[in-house]
Amino acid sequence: MKNIAALALISSIALVSCKKETAKITKVDPKTGKTITVEVPADSVAKVEANPAIKDSAGIFTQTFKLEKGKTYPLTTYQRDTKTMTDPQGKTLNGTSESTDEMTFTVNDIKGNLYDMTLNLIGKRNSQTADGKTIIVDTKLPIPKEDDLKMIWNINKALTGNKLNMKMDTKGNVISITGFDAVYTKVSNAVSTILKDKNQKESVVASLKESFNEKVLKDQFTKNLTIIPKKGAKIGDKWTNSENADPNGKIKVTSNYTLTSVGNGIAEISVTGGIPKKTEKQNQGPITHSLSSELVQNGTMKFDQNTGWITNQNINVVTTQIETISDGKQSQSMKSVSKSSVMVNPSAK
Repeated sequence: MKNIAALALISSIALVSCKKETAKITKVDPKTGKTITVEVPADSVAKVEANPAIKDSAGIFTQTFKLEKGKTYPLTTYQRDTKTMTDPQGKTLNGTSESTDEMTFTVNDIKGNLYDMTLNLIGKRNSQTADGKTIIVDTKLPIPKEDDLKMIWNINKALTGNKLNMKMDTKGNVISITGFDAVYTKVSNAVSTILKDKNQKESVVASLKESFNEKVLKDQFTKNLTIIPKKGAKIGDKWTNSENADPNGKIKVTSNYTLTSVGNGIAEISVTGGIPKKTEKQNQGPITHSLSSELVQNGTMKFDQNTGWITNQNINVVTTQIETISDGKQSQSMKSVSKSSVMVNPSAK
């Protein structure tokens, strides 16, 4: 009996000593949508600084940036599109394209609430797959042999290896981005090795200036870096942003954000929304031509609680378009479905 009692005592001591410390994390229950507090093992919780960039004040979280001088922060964007087209006879055609832009930000200096940063353009990769054949243009690989791909490779190669200067404040407002002229000159020189016609060369550079300039990059970084509203948000709070999907501004893409959790060193935000289904019809005599389209998106964004920097984004977008021609007696339809994955820092999933 004494031995049994001794064993029981040892077992109870072992159970007490093996009991792990826990930490509490507040998040939104995905099943009910309600805010709940759960316990997790303390050793699974990342260290959060005493005054982090994404911090809580009376239950309201605000986002700022607390970056360190001399440190480099990644911002690699990746998009994969798979498109399926179905003709009136039911025959399908599939195609896949991928694009990767790799860049980093190095903090050179911090003056007050202003960061002086170097934007490093590291690499670009594009690929397309159709009919079992894949074409790749990658600045980290040798120039392609195909003549029609050499131009793309030369332009992308000229874009990479460059450095731009960016100034951003601690609230995520991009003040300025400079250094584009040197990049334009480099691209112009690269194009000159292939195109001899002056007008063609100027056209390529002009096109680049429209898609690669201070305003475009400012807009991109604003979308990627700062998501939580300036006034802050509670766990479970929702907010909405809209942007033009066409040049006329008639069609809007709506993004609905929810702050789902803050804890374990990560602030997580869910994303839904898109473009509601819309159908346009045109009649020409007995013939009716209709076009319906719809876009649906959902995914998550994660930010480092200590620095405020984005660690990962993974958003899925499905676009459906159906074109129908009818004479009132019979109709034919062409359907196109595009499935996209839009990621930031995909290796950090």
